[in-house]
Amino acid sequence: MAAFKLPSRFFGDVDSVSKFGILSLALASTTLLVFVTANLLNRFTGTKLILVAGDKQGESYIISKAIEEVVERKSNIQIEVIATGGTTENLEKLQKGEADLATAQADVITEEINTIRNRNPQLSEPRLQVAERSVVVLYKDLFQLVVRDPKIQTFVQLKGKTIALPAKGGQYESFEQVARHFGLNAKDLKITGLDSNGKPNAAYTDESADKDFLNNKADALFRVRALGNKSISKLVQKSSGRLVAIEQAEAMKILYPALESATIPKGSYRGNLPIPETNISTVAVSRLLLASDKVDIDVIREITQIIFENRREIANAISPNNPEVKPLVSTISQPNTTISPGFPPLHPGAIAFYQQNEPSFIQENADYLALLLTLALLIFSWLRQIKIWIESRKKNEADEYIESTIKLMNKSLGDVDFRQQLLDEAFNAAAKALIHERISQESFRTFNEAYKTTRETLEREAKFEQEKIEQKNRELAAKSIKEVVELLNYDMEDKDLLQQKIDATLREVAQKLIADEISEESFRTFIEAYKTTRDAIERN
Repeated sequence: MAAFKLPSRFFGDVDSVSKFGILSLALASTTLLVFVTANLLNRFTGTKLILVAGDKQGESYIISKAIEEVVERKSNIQIEVIATGGTTENLEKLQKGEADLATAQADVITEEINTIRNRNPQLSEPRLQVAERSVVVLYKDLFQLVVRDPKIQTFVQLKGKTIALPAKGGQYESFEQVARHFGLNAKDLKITGLDSNGKPNAAYTDESADKDFLNNKADALFRVRALGNKSISKLVQKSSGRLVAIEQAEAMKILYPALESATIPKGSYRGNLPIPETNISTVAVSRLLLASDKVDIDVIREITQIIFENRREIANAISPNNPEVKPLVSTISQPNTTISPGFPPLHPGAIAFYQQNEPSFIQENADYLALLLTLALLIFSWLRQIKIWIESRKKNEADEYIESTIKLMNKSLGDVDFRQQLLDEAFNAAAKALIHERISQESFRTFNEAYKTTRETLEREAKFEQEKIEQKNRELAAKSIKEVVELLNYDMEDKDLLQQKIDATLREVAQKLIADEISEESFRTFIEAYKTTRDAIERN
């Protein structure tokens, strides 16, 4: 403020009203400058928030870590996700200012609001002193009861039984709500999470409850978890445990408006010898992301916008080790405080996002477009796989033709003419396969190269065989000619005897011609020698 100073002579020249206006303008300008500077500093330095999210193995913690990753990537907002004992602890930290964001079961929040209302009946709904404000519905949790004794068919039959359950957090409060509805109290049930004095054992966790159930130290186990939860899946598959229906959800809704009716479908935890064996009724409750009413409106608006516009990225940020959690991201939705009066009021930042201008077509139909995109990718993948399979089959058939063609180079398969015939048959078969699109053009070209190579090899072999035959023919003809010519050297007066010998040789050569042992050319050469010899004999 001291930096802004007007000369005294300037004030002396203006009236009092103008002085007031100038000072007001200076003050407003300075305030605006401070506000803009603070916002810029906040934008560049970022906002740091703490999000308490329950057990590390729980769906809400896993999704919260994914939201943390995407929000920090898309903005300058930094979120630290902290594991806790559940909804009750989360709400306590939110109330005490030890956390800015929290995940919580809607029914436990309802209980807190009702408690505040009962303590202060004069307070109207808008003036309820609760720190939490709704931001989004993350997903639906289901009440899931696993039992070992086949005689336990309903919730009321848990009377006198031992229940594996930590005696703390929203999960325990949900179990108490159901127990009260069915007329069961603390004396009727033995909770493993309570010590010998009936007080909660802080060290007792969900993992402890799992071990007690698996080691036959408990008759039943209660969980408030999303459908397909990995922990419950292991329990029902590693033990003889089975799921029992929790009915009358609509009746429970009278006292606990945040509860909803739901169904656990047949085979949710195992398909072959299905678990459960049939569709069973149960209770569902929304898992909410809450924000403290102290968190800046713009920060919550930005977080809400990032969550809704980047659900696919949030799902992708979830570890492959938790595939059952990924589908839950698609169910993120706006809290409807009209249909579910048990929800705490919306945070003003969330309202700012939900009440913004009409969303674009892509934003409005993000779920359907995501589904269509997923289906398109699946169809593309199937078509690509089918194409690969067809091409593989075509290649296999082409490989068979190529292999059979190359084998024909082996002389042990028969003479050259026979193998040449088989080669032509292979070519005709491959050509028909190409016409009927059983092999590709590229595969046929490869086959054709093998065909040409084999044909050239067989032609060389045939030529070599022919040359051998001709050589043999020439040798046989030469031998016969030699025999005829040598008759001129015999000193015989009996021309008839010489004529008989030369004629006998002629007959032998003629037989060889007929038997294709000598060629016609060789035979003609022999005939010339025969005639010359015969004429010589007659002259002598």
